[in-house]
Amino acid sequence: MPYARLSSYYFFHFAALGALMPFWGPYLLERGFEPVAIGGLMAILMGTKILAPNLFGVIADRRGTRMPIVRLGALIALLSFCAVFWAEGIWLMALTMAVWSFFWNGPLPLMEAVTFNHLGARVSRYAQVRVWGSIGFILVVLGVGWWQQQAGAGVVPIAVLLLFGGVWLSVLAIPDRPPDRSPDRRSAQCLGGTPDGSPQPGTLAQPSLRRLLQRREISLFLAACLLMQASHGAYYAFYSIHLEAEGYSEAAVGALWALGVAIEVLVFLRMHWLLERFSAQGLMLVSVALAVVRWLVIGFLVEVVALQILVQILHAATFGVFHASAIHLTHRYFPGPTQGRGQAAYNSISFGAGGALGSLTSGLLWSEAGAAWTYAVAAGFAALGFLAVWLGKRASEPPVPSLEPGG
Repeated sequence: MPYARLSSYYFFHFAALGALMPFWGPYLLERGFEPVAIGGLMAILMGTKILAPNLFGVIADRRGTRMPIVRLGALIALLSFCAVFWAEGIWLMALTMAVWSFFWNGPLPLMEAVTFNHLGARVSRYAQVRVWGSIGFILVVLGVGWWQQQAGAGVVPIAVLLLFGGVWLSVLAIPDRPPDRSPDRRSAQCLGGTPDGSPQPGTLAQPSLRRLLQRREISLFLAACLLMQASHGAYYAFYSIHLEAEGYSEAAVGALWALGVAIEVLVFLRMHWLLERFSAQGLMLVSVALAVVRWLVIGFLVEVVALQILVQILHAATFGVFHASAIHLTHRYFPGPTQGRGQAAYNSISFGAGGALGSLTSGLLWSEAGAAWTYAVAAGFAALGFLAVWLGKRASEPPVPSLEPGG
């Protein structure tokens, strides 16, 4: 398995995210954009995940290859990002962000599928590859936070451009790998196989994505992912602005972001152990419950530094544990030729639709309702997500055998 080459992609991709998520909002604010505009622009960054991953996934599944498409997307994202330096006004900036984020977001689910294909039967080891994304995020958050404090917000797009270049160089070295056309026992059961995992005739040859999406446990799973990411909208768009308004320095803001992801690294390193001992749905339930607490503390107790340190540690659960568990379930729910489109559906519904919903909602609420109630609404999204995970867990549990004679 090309561990180092796969890890390098995650390193640069999420390092770029580390330059964008904490610092793009303050960068836009410094360039004169209002909070409502910032919420809308951040929604574009999330919203392109709705269409781009699905389009990339359909093309890849039909062509039977993934890495050539990934490489092309990375190159176009790199080149189109250069327009940020000259984009003036809300509409030109919106167009620019729509183009480069489309080609940056599109390849990610294909890379997830390629990574799982290289892992083969060792799917629980995914987190040990993905952890390098968290490491890249930490290093860049700390570095850009310090650099911004020294030279101003203008350094943010420079850092992103350099990291996009790293993404493109990393994907040039990753070999493609087709999906395994023989679904495992769990996939067989998800697709309507016999209880022992053996397929029924005609069931597994060409699994229907539409039929999979109509399954109650899968639709509830995707709804939970959408709501969880919607709850993160205010965090990604306004957490740095919220902290700076309370007197936190740029370096302190970067350190808090880095702390959350540093703890997340430890979770990723042990995620295979957690998944081998606990159900993915059970882990998701705990993660969403902790998200409710996290957003309420950020909204109403931002001035208490000790509590902000504590809730940043919870990022390991609200993002790390939740995402790794969700990726694990996505890989199980969408086997064989539906892999690319299944990963795309997860990314577009959760990070795309959910992220856009959260960013737009927080942008509309921020100036009118204030930070505290904006995060209260985020906590409400998470509470609804908890309900969706719980219902999905019940829907996926096998029925209790009847004790009646002959039952």
